[in-house]
Parts: sequence; C-alpha cells; structure tokens
Amino acid sequence: MRDKYIQIAESVTEGHPDKLCDAIADKVLDACLEYDPNARVACEAMATAGKIIVAGEITAKALPDIPAIAAQTVHETGYGSDYEIEVLTHDQSADIAEAVDSGSAASPQRGAGDQGIMYGCACLETDELLPLPVVLAHRLTRLLANARKTGAIRGLGPDGKAQVSVEYVFGLPSRITSVVVSCQHEADKSLEELRREITERVVIPALRELPPDEGTEILINPSGRFVLGGFEADTGLTGRKLMADTYGGLVPHGGGALSGKDGTKVDRSGAYMARYIAKNIVAAGLAERCTVALAYAIGRAEPVAVDLDTHGTGAYTDDILEQAVRSVFDLTPDGMIRALRLDRPGFARFCNYGHFTHPDAPWERTDRAELLAEVCRFKEAGVSNR
Repeated sequence: MRDKYIQIAESVTEGHPDKLCDAIADKVLDACLEYDPNARVACEAMATAGKIIVAGEITAKALPDIPAIAAQTVHETGYGSDYEIEVLTHDQSADIAEAVDSGSAASPQRGAGDQGIMYGCACLETDELLPLPVVLAHRLTRLLANARKTGAIRGLGPDGKAQVSVEYVFGLPSRITSVVVSCQHEADKSLEELRREITERVVIPALRELPPDEGTEILINPSGRFVLGGFEADTGLTGRKLMADTYGGLVPHGGGALSGKDGTKVDRSGAYMARYIAKNIVAAGLAERCTVALAYAIGRAEPVAVDLDTHGTGAYTDDILEQAVRSVFDLTPDGMIRALRLDRPGFARFCNYGHFTHPDAPWERTDRAELLAEVCRFKEAGVSNR
C-alpha cells in the first residue's frame, strides 16, 4: 500500500436524470410485487426532453399502470409532468423462466436469473461501515436535496451531484483535498449567493467529521449557470449510476445494475448479499475491512464461486472465513430472497443516495455477526485439532 493516496466518490440527487429513471424502474417493480411476490421483473426507463420510455420483461399476475407510475415519480421528484410516456414490455423469456424455475438436476431450488459477479464491501472507516468518501458524497447530495425541499436555500432545482476527494495517509483518512457540488437553480439565482449558501448549509455540515482545511478546493457549479436540468438537459437511463449506487468506484464492480430487477436477478440479490456478508464480518470484529465476491451461473442455484478478501486485517484466515460464510448464509437465490426480504415491495426507498447507506434496509442488518464469530472459532478449532 502506498503511504499517501487519494480516494474519490460521487453521488447524485434523486432529480438527476439517470437516478430518476432508476426510481421509475424500482417503483414499477414495487407495484408488481405488491400483487405478486413471485413476479419476474427486469424493468428499465429511458427519458429525454418530452419523452419517457419504460421497457423490459415483466411476468406478473397483474401489470400495474406504468404510465401513471412514471408520471407520478417525475412529479414527486420536482419536475413537471408534461411527458409522452411509452411502455414496451413483454413476458420473461420462456427459456430463462424454465431455467430459473427448475434449477439444476442437483438442486430443486430456483436457479439464478443470470450469470455475473457481484461484490460487497465493509470497513471500519465510518459508522455505516463504508469508505469515508462514499458516506460524505451521499451526505452532500442528501443535504442538497433537503435544502431544496425545505426551502433552506431558495431557488434550487431537483438535479444535482457531488464529488469528494479524500487523502489517505498510511491507510487512514487524513484530509479532504477537494469537494465538487453542481446543482440546478432558477435563472434569477445569483451564482455568488448560491455558492455561499451551499458552502454554509451543505458543504460544512456534511463534512463535519473531516472539515475542509485551508488547502481544500471547494468547487460549486464550476461550469457556471445550471438552469436547465433533468430530462430537459440530459438523457436519463436506468442502471447508469452503478458506482454511486455501490462503493463509489473504490471496490470492484461486476457491471450489473441494481434497479428494476426482482430478487431472482443476482445482479441485485447477490450485490445485497455480498454487502450483508461483508458488513456482518466487520461488525463481528472478524476483519477491519472485507471485500466479498459472489459469482453465479444462470439457472444454477448455488454460486460458482465465493471469494473473501480481508486485505490482511482478518482475525482468521480468509479460507476459514469463507467456510463460515458458507455455513451461516444461504447463498442461493431463494435463500437470499428469504433472508433479505426481496419478494416484498419497497425497493424504491433505497435506490437514492447509495443502496448501502439506509440503516433500515434488510441487507444493512448485522444480525449474523455473533453466529459468524462462533462458527469461525469452531472452524479454527477443527483445523487445529487435525
């Protein structure tokens, strides 16, 4: 590890066009699960000036009113609702459905809805057990959105984003080198006033654990005016904010998006389970930092690979931890759906400000920590007694 390096993370508000498309997709998923816990949903939205397209594969007992969901989501986010909405959906492929439902000859459980690699991470840098830049970036955008909604800062629009760069010395956060905040605003809003208010009411409160110093570069709307936002300024697309959804690019990513997918899609359930595992390992004191990788094959229930890396901070070997994880957690799609309650509506609540910053999310619980520690002790004793 280098003695000194910089880690950077980004976050966006719920009014960012890509994130708004995520919310539309997840609200469609929630509506399907409300009437059918076994619904198969892979829904995406694409939107630009005057047009919203919702497309995907949906197999459910009843299709919700997707145009109404899209229009309501856009309106609740703070934009007008004058959009032409087109829906292009069809049933899940019969071949995929059969593979998922029947699983393999060796297992009667449902198989994974796709192949892929999912990563989870936890560390001791913050109360959330997430890297500090990730937490700070999401805090900036949360406060930015709250300032708009409460009127604490006059003339803000729904679209916005933030980026934080943190310098590490010998593996520990040392100082913030730069902060970037870009936010939509009304045409008559003074840029000077905007920068002063965001610095005072967003930046300073958000960075209370590690305040900016005299060398910190604070850039607010560095491009100048930002009046036109949302779908009028940029095309939005579901699944395009993967790093903001997860670990800010500080952890590997398998490339699979989260929003709009039901629990049989391991892009989502596997990512949530990997985070659940990593967080319980760190919460149990079994490592200061842990990265978990899960890999699946379509139609197969058990993962084809489970890999843990405690980055030299583990209380046990990574092999013992992996054995304990396999003993404590059911890593099949059915097991993940049961453990993380992924057959219930409510996904849209977690799609903004990172999927791993919400303490009430099922995958953020640390209820397996004590059992993991106990199993590790047992596994180590078994190795020692051979």
